[in-house]
Amino acid sequence: MTRSGPATLGAAATHPDPYPFYADLVAERPFGRDADSGLWVAAGAAAVSEVLADPVLRVRPSAEPVPRGIVGTPAGDVFGELVRMTDGAAQAQRRRSLIAALDAVTEEQVVALAGTQAARATDWWDLQFGVPVRVVAALLGAGGDVPVEAARLIGDFVRCIPASATGEDQAAAAVAAGHLLDLLGPHLRAGGGGLLGALVRLSARDGWPQPAPLLANVIGLLSQTYDATAGLVGNTLLALARHGRPDDLAAFVAEVVRHDAPIQNTRRFAAGDTTVAGHHVPAGSTIVLLLAAANRDPLANPDPHAFRPGRADPQVFTFGRGAHRCPGRALATAITVGVASTVTAAPVHEGHHPSFNARIPVLKGQFP
Repeated sequence: MTRSGPATLGAAATHPDPYPFYADLVAERPFGRDADSGLWVAAGAAAVSEVLADPVLRVRPSAEPVPRGIVGTPAGDVFGELVRMTDGAAQAQRRRSLIAALDAVTEEQVVALAGTQAARATDWWDLQFGVPVRVVAALLGAGGDVPVEAARLIGDFVRCIPASATGEDQAAAAVAAGHLLDLLGPHLRAGGGGLLGALVRLSARDGWPQPAPLLANVIGLLSQTYDATAGLVGNTLLALARHGRPDDLAAFVAEVVRHDAPIQNTRRFAAGDTTVAGHHVPAGSTIVLLLAAANRDPLANPDPHAFRPGRADPQVFTFGRGAHRCPGRALATAITVGVASTVTAAPVHEGHHPSFNARIPVLKGQFP
């Protein structure tokens, strides 16, 4: 099957137009098994909501909380502490601390910092991937060459996160995680101001007994910024080229989040038997949640395929919901607003970066 043919589950995120495929699933099989992979697939908004709310459905398989290929490495040590990749009371407490620290960062501050970093970007790749990580590193209070080095290293670390990660990916992530721990550890111990200082204070208030979980989640915050914001920046710039520049850029970006989600899907793993949309899902099952399909479910958003900034109460699943809702949603949106307000040139779109779950356009053309 060529890339111009119908989308499939495995290739949907990078297909030129996966949305007819998603729409068929939403209409005909909002929850069911994929014939090719044998995986359960949740496409409808109601089914996705049900899966995200079910405590039996976990973010990692019970038998493999950390990917086997990185167990015992720095990458495994970091992965095992990430609030996005763990369940339980400790995860919930740490997530609250992280959200409280992020709430202290203003949208205006992020937009301004992203605009400054965007003006220094060297090419389209750097604009998508490098700028967001440098913004977060700067917000953390890291100065000097640390933001640039962190942006370089985080690209290798995130290679261990997808289910498709190879042994080479995991080895690169292990090396990168060790360097990130060495790079950011001194800043954590120093405390000080900025987002990192707020995290140190809040973690002490909330009883984090050791610095390792905090440092791991600082790296996690950088890693969450990487692919998701790169996709959102790229999709926003392409949407601006199609629709023109709006009066309300923040509302425009918010509609891109729904209409062309940078993260198209995620997974859940059944720790026990459960029921979803009337279907018995046995323990050990894997469910793929098509977040991008749920965003375009007409039962969640009227006229869902229309690009309409400023929708009243849009239902958006891109950043998840419930216990594992991404705490960096506002951060990613503000970074994208800052970048899009600075870069006015229209890039050329040449396909998408390979990924099962992220929709990140490859941007080419003359860089401003």
